[in-house]
Amino acid sequence: MKNKRRVGTIYEELAADYLSKSGYEIIEKNFRCRYGEIDLIAKQDEYLVFVEVKYRSTLKSGYPEEAVNFKKQKIICRVADYYMMKNRSELDNITVRFDVVTFLGNEVALYQNAFEYCR
Repeated sequence: MKNKRRVGTIYEELAADYLSKSGYEIIEKNFRCRYGEIDLIAKQDEYLVFVEVKYRSTLKSGYPEEAVNFKKQKIICRVADYYMMKNRSELDNITVRFDVVTFLGNEVALYQNAFEYCR
């Protein structure tokens, strides 16, 4: 069995490259705090974008975007809150968005505004 963390890192790098080519400016990778982790943090136009990356080689475990369930969304939002608080001075008056980048085999998909902020 492949090392999941190493596979995850590969696809997070691929997602960062994909987003960069799509006009995003990557500002953080694998931001961690006591609440959890966010794969990528980027800026796009007037948005600060928190990005979750999911990979599946097949549909055996379902679509990759299905793994970003409500529980995972809550964790991402808590980490986003912490990031915003920590970087408050640089982030005045910026709009936050939550995107998901998925890989299914060799297919990549970007879901902008994939979910709303949740507590």
